[in-house]
Amino acid sequence: MTSNPTSQAPASESAWSMLFGAWLLSCVAVLGAMFLSEVMKVPPCSLCWYQRIFMFPLAILLPLGLFPLDRRIVRYTLPLALIGWLIAAFHVLLIHGVIPESLKPCTQGVPCTEIQIQWFGFVTIPLLSLLSFTIIAALLFAAHLRIKK
Repeated sequence: MTSNPTSQAPASESAWSMLFGAWLLSCVAVLGAMFLSEVMKVPPCSLCWYQRIFMFPLAILLPLGLFPLDRRIVRYTLPLALIGWLIAAFHVLLIHGVIPESLKPCTQGVPCTEIQIQWFGFVTIPLLSLLSFTIIAALLFAAHLRIKK
């Protein structure tokens, strides 16, 4: 007798892969943030600190939902990714002048509108953060859809 594979196993495997990808990206973002601040001595602004507050727990929580696969992990991590995305989007818009600087989110220390590092003429640290949160949130949402099936 051969057993028929269920459609649940491939859905769980692809959801696991998506969660693993989100975890890897969060680890890269955390290591990148630590490298920039501790090795390159680039001081983070207030908005950068808030983005870190929402990225660092993702690197800790996501592996807890992987071994074994916990279907509820998306419920705990997607809000972190979405709030981090909102802060990163605000930061990018602030840098590009869409949001007026008069809101003054960074009143002490490094100004939030100061571009400390820029690659290829347009890639900034807040843009990298926004891309990271976007991809992580998309992976978490896709994993959630796979897990529901």
